[in-house]
Formats: sequence, C-alpha cells, structure tokens
Amino acid sequence: MSTLYNGTGVAIVTPFDKHNKVDFVALEKLLNHIIVGGIDFIVAMGTTSEAVTLSETEKKEVLSFIIRIVGKRVPIVLGIGGNNTQQVIDTVKNTDLTNISGILSVAPYYNKPNQRGLYEHFSAIANKAHKPIILYNVPGRTCSNISAKTTLKLANEFENIMAIKEASGDFSQIMEIVHHKPAHFNVLSGDDALTLPMISVGAKGVISVTANAFPKAFSDMVRHALKGAYSEAVDLHYSLLEMIEQLFADGNPAGVKKALSVLHIIDENLRLPLVKVNDDVALKIENLIQKMED
Repeated sequence: MSTLYNGTGVAIVTPFDKHNKVDFVALEKLLNHIIVGGIDFIVAMGTTSEAVTLSETEKKEVLSFIIRIVGKRVPIVLGIGGNNTQQVIDTVKNTDLTNISGILSVAPYYNKPNQRGLYEHFSAIANKAHKPIILYNVPGRTCSNISAKTTLKLANEFENIMAIKEASGDFSQIMEIVHHKPAHFNVLSGDDALTLPMISVGAKGVISVTANAFPKAFSDMVRHALKGAYSEAVDLHYSLLEMIEQLFADGNPAGVKKALSVLHIIDENLRLPLVKVNDDVALKIENLIQKMED
C-alpha cells in the first residue's frame, strides 16, 4: 500500500449563516478557494469543522455536499474519532466511504487511556476500517499523548494506518517517529507554526487550519520545504507566522473564521460553546490581512 498523504491538507471549517444554519453557498466558496489555492487534500468533519455541534443529518448533508463540489479535484479525508471505540467503529461501518480516501481519527479524549488502551483503540478501528487511517495526536486537547512507541507499533502492525497528524509539539517524540517509521507511513504536522521545522526533520506535510484562509501561501511554503528550497520556505513561514499566532490566540476555529470573514469568503458565525474572537484579536487579524494585501 503506497503512501497517500503528504503536502498540505486543510481541516475545513463549517460556515454558518446568521440564523446558525449551515451556509452551503459559503461552503462552496471556501472549497473552491482552497483548491484553487493549491492544497493537496481536504479533511472534512475534523475537529476544526465544529462537527460535535452538527446533527447527524447535518453531517450527512455537509459531507455529501463536499463530495459533490470537490469531485475528483483533490482527495477527501473524513474525520471519524471519539472516546467510545465501538461507536467509532459503528460510524466507520455505517458511513458510505466510496468517495473518501481515508479517515482521520483523533486520540480518545477525556477518558485518558494509557498506552495499551490507545493501542487497543486504534487496533480495533484499523481491523474494521477498509480505508487508510491517519492517527491524530493532540494531547493539548485530548489529555492523552500517543507515544512514539505506540505510534510505531501501530504503524508497523497495520498497513492501513498510514500517517499521524502530530500536534504534541514534542520534537524528541516526533523525530523518533520519523526516524523509525515504516516506509508506508508519513508524519504530518498538526501545528501550523511548527510545520516548517517539522518538515526539516522529516515530516511530509501538514493538516492545516491556516490554509483555510491562506491556501496559496501555506501550500507554497510546504511545497518549497519538501523540495529542499528552504530559503523560499523560510520567507513564507515568517510572512505567515504572526497571522498563525493570532488565528489561535482566542480559540480555533474562531480565529480562522474571523480571517475568512475579512476575506469575504464566509461569515464569522460559530456555534456555542464557541464564540467570536475578542475585539483586540479581531483587530490584529484585520490589520495583518491589510498588511498582507498592501
């Protein structure tokens, strides 16, 4: 099984209108914006999409719409994760994955399983899923870190576990995975600000939030870095870094939705418990976009 996932993936947001309904017109505009911007694949229904606030009906409608609008232009990865292993397996089994290239599955949150529990969780999913799987390690949100040892054990034992979105920020852990991983397995950055340094030690791409708003600059940075053109990549990295900091300063996806609203792509609306960014962050994002456009 060959490696599928490298370059720039985008964890797309879900636009809402002023009545808090899914805004499909804005979603189409967003999808075209990121594809024209040169990204390599899309992650639908990831945590950035506010999927936990969508009804089952809405999830099906949004996914069907994304598949129709994207067509065959780029691969689509579907977020299916949670802290109830059997429920994740049932969702995988009951979802039509015909037009889906793979599954992104976040580490179980709140339960805080130990490493054996994490291994058994992902093993159970891998045994039932007939699609490639990207593990998602984000201990800052889940309170459970998938160790390098556990990641490598899963990667070596399951050919359909093909990548990890690594957002631990622990470079010792990241480098251990990169150094010892099997050939079919990729490491992807789960932290936009660390994407360039992660590629420099062997990561093969990113699943990005920032690329919702700035797909060309971000995907160009990744493309340059993967080709070893670090001078160009560094310039783009630093041109984006202050913006990246502000996009996450007051919560995700509130920051990137603010940026997308300034760019006239979607409205800024979120569903509770998330709210719009505070005025000081909003002003900084507006000023940075103005600076980028000058």
